[in-house]
Amino acid sequence: METEVDKEILKSAGAELLPDGRQGLRIHDWEIETIRGTILTSLAHEQWEEKLKTSHLPEMVFGENALVLRHLSSNTKIHFNAFDALAGWKQEGLPPVEVPAAAQWKFRSKPSQQVILDYDYTFTTPYCGSGVVEIDQETQVEGKASLEGDASLKWENCEEQIDLAALSLKEPILFYDEVVLYEDELADNGVSLLTVKVRVMPSSWFLLLRFWLRVDGVLMRLRETRMHYVFGKGETPTVLRESCWRETTFKSLSAKGYPVDLAFYSDPGPISQRLPVIKQITQKLKIPRKV
Repeated sequence: METEVDKEILKSAGAELLPDGRQGLRIHDWEIETIRGTILTSLAHEQWEEKLKTSHLPEMVFGENALVLRHLSSNTKIHFNAFDALAGWKQEGLPPVEVPAAAQWKFRSKPSQQVILDYDYTFTTPYCGSGVVEIDQETQVEGKASLEGDASLKWENCEEQIDLAALSLKEPILFYDEVVLYEDELADNGVSLLTVKVRVMPSSWFLLLRFWLRVDGVLMRLRETRMHYVFGKGETPTVLRESCWRETTFKSLSAKGYPVDLAFYSDPGPISQRLPVIKQITQKLKIPRKV
């Protein structure tokens, strides 16, 4: 899904493609890369279950897939991966969404199996991304080396909002890609899908992490995190992050006169405004000076 861009456009924007066949680019002290691999092997699946202390994982987990953004001069790394997202799912531990009795049999892996949905089989996650300041071992202060390790990022609540009007301005797309982290069809009862997409323009980069859940005939849940960084704005490099959780039931939609035909709800984008906001928060990350 990566876009192809003219080298002259890249050069005029101060950007260059990553070497050695890697997918992404470097621009204004940022290195932005998408990584793809296969779904988990049987062995990796068992290892993840052991590490996460669970016997349940989504049908398709792309354990090697990732989006990585590195601010090179500060060693700040913002990244998105399936393992951390599932760790968030396990920690949050939402109660299972009730499925109509007539559909529960679909969750059986064997005809004689008793269906006990006693866990959040939707794999809903509060995950907003992972981040760290990678400590350069060679420049660490003596006595601190390998004791504290990498430092976590410090997001602060703020009033600023992502400038959607600026993002709608027409300018060249230097790099665009979308990565699937995990997916489950809920035994043909709907869809649970976690993806992250990134777009890099001459003026900024923007990303959208989206968890989309539709339990057919029951509910829809949309959890989105947007991040935006404007190149060369202000003395302190700052990333804005907006997280918004929306959710509603099919019953509630019907009561408001909206259609409940599943064909209307295959893509969350066009219908997101129909889903009431459950939680919304805006934060900023001031990129630290070089450590």
